[in-house]
Amino acid sequence: MSIWVDADSCPRRVREIVIRAAARTGTRAVFVANRRIPTGTMRGYRMRVVADADREILERAGDGDLVVTRDIPLAAQLVRRGITVLNDRGTVYTSENVGERLSWRDFMAELRDRGTYVAEQDRLSDSDIREFANALDRELRRTTGGRCE
Repeated sequence: MSIWVDADSCPRRVREIVIRAAARTGTRAVFVANRRIPTGTMRGYRMRVVADADREILERAGDGDLVVTRDIPLAAQLVRRGITVLNDRGTVYTSENVGERLSWRDFMAELRDRGTYVAEQDRLSDSDIREFANALDRELRRTTGGRCE
């Protein structure tokens, strides 16, 4: 099992949680981005710098893997393949919710393109970080059959 992280827009605190969880569970963590992403002094992960992070994750993620991404179109493709996908706020994308999220994303993009909506800066709160950490632990326990420490 591997944790694949779409690291181009992944917040530092989320990257740190993934690295710690991977070390604790003996799971491989792979950060994929189009540039080197700083992870501080933490060790125990792999960094893949590629031209197209989404394509790399789509090609390499497989059964039993977990993907962390904010990218809803990528999440939709992965969910269709039966791969567990989690965003950086702890939402687990499923076949039941990813279509709605994709429609909402497309609707908001259309409003922004028309100039009728200006997105506010979206910052992660401490509770968002806790939700992510809890969801990651829960999904790791589920996918590893409860072998998490």
